Amino acid sequence: MMTGFDSVLFLSFGGPDKPDDVMPFLENVTRGRGVPPERLAAVAEHYLHFGGVSPINRLNLDMISALIAELRGRGIELPVYFGNRNWHPLAADTVGEMYRAGHRRVLVFPTSAWGGYSGCRQYHEDIAKALAANEIADGDMVLRKLPQYWDEEKFVAAGVDAVRRAIASLPAVGEPPRLVFTAHSVPSSADRSSGPAADGGGLYSRQVLAAATAVAGRLGYSDFDQVWQSRSGPPQVPWLEPDICDHLEALAAQGVRQVVVYPVGFISDHLEVVWDLDNEAADKAAELGMDYVRADTVGTDPRFVSMIADLVGAYADGGGDRAAMGCADNGALCRPECCVPATRK
Repeated sequence: MMTGFDSVLFLSFGGPDKPDDVMPFLENVTRGRGVPPERLAAVAEHYLHFGGVSPINRLNLDMISALIAELRGRGIELPVYFGNRNWHPLAADTVGEMYRAGHRRVLVFPTSAWGGYSGCRQYHEDIAKALAANEIADGDMVLRKLPQYWDEEKFVAAGVDAVRRAIASLPAVGEPPRLVFTAHSVPSSADRSSGPAADGGGLYSRQVLAAATAVAGRLGYSDFDQVWQSRSGPPQVPWLEPDICDHLEALAAQGVRQVVVYPVGFISDHLEVVWDLDNEAADKAAELGMDYVRADTVGTDPRFVSMIADLVGAYADGGGDRAAMGCADNGALCRPECCVPATRK
């Protein structure tokens, strides 16, 4: 099968594979962000609670295996490679491997559904850095990031069923459980600068809310809560709020007895899901006497894997070069003022 693109790069965040990796990994993640050492030490303990191993690499490999099978089932014989922003296999190493293997036109699937700096623009920067690290001249190798997929039908449908299963696991108490959506918090300034400046910013939080609204609506919920988790910056810097644990306290004060939490902002059960939600939030709910269940992330749900294959198939013939840049329109990275962190202006 002749295609415009000859391979796929599954590009993710990365995570430690053993205890000695934890601090170097966290230093990579937070470099230049002013995160205090005591916060790094606290987060390191979260990883060490799980033996110093993040589940994210294994989960990504599971998704890659499922994607390869899905593509082959459609007659799309594109090899799928794995690279990370912050830990091995690093994107630069993977891009070098792909170049040496003869690949010159690569579709890039990012494990973020969203706009914003860390969810979109930084992936474009990861691509540019990987090419530069391998001294690949401009035009000698093309890597095209696939578009944001927060509103894709199959992404929403997988989330709906995940929440439905979670609701069904709770004992009946005569009233529906409170439905709470979470996503990774970011500095308020980062959210304000997300998306093209001309659009007024706030793209990240608007997309998260829209995805939550779509899932809730399919389940018959017109009233639900959108909250945030996993903030890591200095305490004096405002981040998106409320935090999930603070919100559980507020719900308990209102007499809410049951809560279903769906991490709509994450596509797999990596450490920030299993620690922040399955440990801290679950413990808080137990302390408050609330029934609590966390819905599954989409992960290897066949519909989500099918969605990834749909995106690959839509652009594999090369006709979607321009559209595959997501919200970019200059054919290189992003619009000049799109999703630029406030500190970089």
